[in-house]
Amino acid sequence: MVIGIIGAGASGMAAAIRASQNPQNQILLFERQARVGRKLQATGNGRCNLTNLHADPSHYHGAEPLFCAPALERFSVRKTLSWFSSMGLFTTVEDSGRVYPYSDQANSVVDILRFALEKPNISLISGFEVSRVQVCPQGFLIRGSQDYPCDKLIVACGGLASTKLGGSISGYQILRSLGHKMTRLRPSLVQLKTRWDGNTSLKGVRANCKAEILRVGAPFAESTGEIQFTEYGISGPVIFEISRDVCEGPGPWECRLDLLPEVTEEALYSALTKKSTGNLTCENLLTGILHNRLGRVLCQQAGLNPHVPIHSLSEGSLHTVCRLVKNLTIPLTEPLGMESAQVTAGGMVTSQFDSNTMESRLLPGLYACGEVLDIDGDCGGFNLQWAWSSGNLAGASAGGTNL
Repeated sequence: MVIGIIGAGASGMAAAIRASQNPQNQILLFERQARVGRKLQATGNGRCNLTNLHADPSHYHGAEPLFCAPALERFSVRKTLSWFSSMGLFTTVEDSGRVYPYSDQANSVVDILRFALEKPNISLISGFEVSRVQVCPQGFLIRGSQDYPCDKLIVACGGLASTKLGGSISGYQILRSLGHKMTRLRPSLVQLKTRWDGNTSLKGVRANCKAEILRVGAPFAESTGEIQFTEYGISGPVIFEISRDVCEGPGPWECRLDLLPEVTEEALYSALTKKSTGNLTCENLLTGILHNRLGRVLCQQAGLNPHVPIHSLSEGSLHTVCRLVKNLTIPLTEPLGMESAQVTAGGMVTSQFDSNTMESRLLPGLYACGEVLDIDGDCGGFNLQWAWSSGNLAGASAGGTNL
């Protein structure tokens, strides 16, 4: 049996390796770029957060988030780690449950998968742009610079996010041409733009905080972790975790930061009053507490003259600084676009696929897996786990192999 797989990203490589376990299958793996796994190589800031020990359906989103449950159960985190171990990859686990290659290099994951593709019954056809797919009596005809017939077809093209690294709309177009519907696409795990003059002075500054998104003053999402200030807004893991659907629909939208989540406002005030002796000036009021640049910006926001001695400040001024540290509210304008997003929210309508096999309910022999479907996960390795689980399930189902 000839199985065509369009896309050699995480889910496509997983599907190819799984389907190839049946030596009677011939796998044709198509990749539009010159090499496999380019987006995978950039994940986790080049470290590749390949899964999370806490992966379960509660960490996934979409019109039907429970669609992911059978795949996550059939090819669990435990099976994923065993699978990578069998291919020679050593891994390490952080306290948060995030799993990384022991080498701390995404290249290790890509190379392990690339080596696993080097099998007699897998043909990797890179630099091949699929122009369209034609349904034939015997299966499918994959058309491009030349035509390739196959008995079964797995669409694993990934999503539109990270367009500079190969994100493409092609998978959606192929599945739509075969009769499938899709939901609206939008960026997820993405930086947010702000309307705040403090950003200019804070480019590159990082801080640990509790971040809460407010929509028309009401809580929308929250998380605790590291934030990074940029020239256009706010970024970092804590923002990625709460960025999904921010600024979608009427606002105003705001981000409220507690820059000292483990310290009460009263304790902070007490600490600041102890700095009121000597000749320290206001620009040093938050030195030793926050990043120096961040401290100076907050004092400026509080209306303090940086050159005035701290001991001359009123109680009201000190309370104003404390409130800013604990409740810095920044207006949001929009998320950065798909070119900057790590993941695509939205995709092909999952009700048109069988969650137990990843096969189309409309067209027998057609399968889809990974980000092209309307399933996206939280930040922290959950999206790659979905790629491994759905890819292995699609490959097993199409190829008649065991998980």
